[in-house]
Amino acid sequence: MIRTAVPAEAEAVAALHLRARSTYYPDGVPPSDRDWRDVWRDVIERPDGHVLCAVEHGGIVGVASFRTPDGAPADLVKLFQFHIDPDHWRRGLGTALHTACVEEWRADGMRTAVLDVHVDNTRARAFYTRQGWIPDPENPPADGDHHEYLRYSVHGNHGPGNGTS
Repeated sequence: MIRTAVPAEAEAVAALHLRARSTYYPDGVPPSDRDWRDVWRDVIERPDGHVLCAVEHGGIVGVASFRTPDGAPADLVKLFQFHIDPDHWRRGLGTALHTACVEEWRADGMRTAVLDVHVDNTRARAFYTRQGWIPDPENPPADGDHHEYLRYSVHGNHGPGNGTS
């Protein structure tokens, strides 16, 4: 089942976020002074944001957060976080969660979707490519960006959820 997350689930979402991020940082997740439970609670409670979660057997096994960034066109949405519990990979949950995101974006009149993905996260990059995302040459990562993110974007009816690129 895919549904909207509620603030009481911030701890479960933060734990899933940590498990998923741990898979693409070969030397471990960089130290942070953030309390991810508080971060996720704030994200879930944002009036302009959306957090969808995939639930299986009563537990959260996937999460996606998105919103229109400040100053961006009203028909642009950014996928800020997209995580599937590593114990649930290759079972179709990511595709189902992604499809739910795309359906919500289209229902909300979004024409452009963007995301950033860590350059070393080859699994995620391959997943997004399979979903129809393409590299955005107009918005390359900044020189010296220590996170080395790549940007993908999809415009109009060409891209996520319809198998075209």
